Amino acid sequence: MVSDLQKRTAQAIINVFETGRPRGDYASVVFHPQDPGQLTYGRSQTTLASGNLALLIAAYCRADGAVFAEALRPYLGRLQSRDPALNTDVALRGLLREAGGDPVMRATQDAFFDRVYWVPAVTSAASAGIATALGTAVVYDGTVHGAWALIRDRVTAAQGTPKTAGEKPWIKAYVDTRRAWLAGHSNPLLRLTVYRMDTFRELIGADNWDLTLPLRAHGTLIDAAAVLGTGAPIIVSAAEAETRLLSLQRPFLAGDDVRQLQAALARAGHKLAADGVFGPATDKALRAFQKKRKLVEDGIAGAAVRAALKMV
Repeated sequence: MVSDLQKRTAQAIINVFETGRPRGDYASVVFHPQDPGQLTYGRSQTTLASGNLALLIAAYCRADGAVFAEALRPYLGRLQSRDPALNTDVALRGLLREAGGDPVMRATQDAFFDRVYWVPAVTSAASAGIATALGTAVVYDGTVHGAWALIRDRVTAAQGTPKTAGEKPWIKAYVDTRRAWLAGHSNPLLRLTVYRMDTFRELIGADNWDLTLPLRAHGTLIDAAAVLGTGAPIIVSAAEAETRLLSLQRPFLAGDDVRQLQAALARAGHKLAADGVFGPATDKALRAFQKKRKLVEDGIAGAAVRAALKMV
């Protein structure tokens, strides 16, 4: 049985194949006109043509706290119908990239790729009699990249099953057969993906059937830090959401932040009651303070005004 560490290592190898990163790129959006998968997205590059991109985005839109759900929901019908116009839809591509930074999208992708690719691959491997971590990674690669069953049947016809031929010789034959198939494919883009099989050849040559770390996949180092890390960094500002830009508006702004501004203006020598309501008197005092300090006299209390008033 493949351990959790071996599972993560196998997934890191395929993530490198798909996005160049061991942990994958949750925001990656790619389209090549010659790619039969059409628009591809996410950590393991699910595709528009397969219908799986529609399933992924639908799952995200159902998730609690999905920041971009409302913006993406209008695309669900077209994703489900596999509308080829989406391949070059700039707005959709931008939304997908932004959504890749949402922790909810990352969690959705992790669960989705496990359900749609990893679990079926493990089931297929077990049914065929493949038990090693490297053998399971080869099946997983074929499941993600496509045509696992096609090459499996070719190798079985020539070599027998993994159970009858032996798992390791069978996996080696599968890798060689798949490489030849990719190298001679009519689609020139697929010919460029022989590096996937070259990586597996190197691992087989090193007798690394347990996927012992560290190892390299397509020239990228995969070590314990890459596999066991806490995932992609969360990119979000630490600025306090409650720090408002204060100015004279209708209706008047009110709150503790206005009261603090008024108190600071009063300490600076302006006659002003700290009543917590930003009215004309506060606007007048603020503009006078800005003029005195040679700040922009726009009547807006932002970072520069707060700093001058020593509110930060």
